[in-house]
Amino acid sequence: MDHKMSRSPWVIHYDGSSCNGCDIEVLASLTPLFDAERFGVVNTGNPKHADIFLVTGSVNAQNLPVVRQIYNQMLEPKCVVACGICACSGGVFRDAYNVIGGVDRAIPVDVYAPGCAIRPETVIDAIVEACGILDQKEAVMRAGGDPLTVGGAATWDGGVELGEDGFVAAAEAGDAPAAGDAPAGTPAAPAAAKEAE
Repeated sequence: MDHKMSRSPWVIHYDGSSCNGCDIEVLASLTPLFDAERFGVVNTGNPKHADIFLVTGSVNAQNLPVVRQIYNQMLEPKCVVACGICACSGGVFRDAYNVIGGVDRAIPVDVYAPGCAIRPETVIDAIVEACGILDQKEAVMRAGGDPLTVGGAATWDGGVELGEDGFVAAAEAGDAPAAGDAPAGTPAAPAAAKEAE
């Protein structure tokens, strides 16, 4: 950790939908054994006071608006940390009917910290890395630039939108299956069977 901390990061933690293993590890990182407070980390419940949005668990249709609301209430510069494999990619719940995916399907993510469950040391390393990104964003803002050009926001694809029914909108016309693909609702053929054809 060669980054010099320029300020104490205020962190807001939100659990999307998970087994709570990562939540326990996040809390463990704040205990005297791991002592994240030695880096000046302050846990807050108010998004307007937070610098870092630490998210555990995957995103689903129910919590997508909540995640975006917390993110939008935070002031710039801000940084998002996806903690645990569920927050990074959807994890073991990725193929569940109600899971949309990782946090980056809802908001731009600056730091990915995978693990199942994530280790407290990894949580602390991710927060320290996020502080470095916060410093970069602050420097860009002081120069009159847009902080969204730094970190995960610079490459973010915009995430997903929910339809009126509360589910992810259907594929666009350009995303239609190619000719020869199995129609919707038909089980896909195993890869070996396709190669044999």
